[in-house]
Amino acid sequence: MKGNTKLITVLNSLLADELTAINQYMVHSEMCESWGYGKLHSAIRAQAMDEMHHAEWLIERIIFLDGSPTVSKLNSIKIGKTVPEIINNDSDDEVNAVRAYNDAIKLAREVGDQITSDLLTKILGMEEGHVDWAEIQHTQMDQMGIENYLMNQTTSPAV
Repeated sequence: MKGNTKLITVLNSLLADELTAINQYMVHSEMCESWGYGKLHSAIRAQAMDEMHHAEWLIERIIFLDGSPTVSKLNSIKIGKTVPEIINNDSDDEVNAVRAYNDAIKLAREVGDQITSDLLTKILGMEEGHVDWAEIQHTQMDQMGIENYLMNQTTSPAV
């Protein structure tokens, strides 16, 4: 089915965002694992997996609309050096993603593509969940102090 070219361009831009997030989150997840923060490792890894699903769904939709998915373009990856930097960098990207998805939903509705709008709305809900998770982490760091927060992120070492 021939899709709207402007919408396909926006979908490819969202795809670049998702592919970038996958890489950034996987690096952050592995850094947390290396530092002994197993709970953060698992949580950030789960978000990377969500982003992989988003990328897959966007690719499927672009192909359905007779577009060509661009999988070779990544945006700038912002690797944090500390846990607060990791959470901040990922949170900033998620807030930007929420904005981008809202704009893309508006465009999909304007061009009369309800199925794309529905898909983008589904992804938007997941992205908002990621923002909420980051806000909770910020609140916990503020209320507990970074040392106590990080202590809560450790898991028992394997024997």
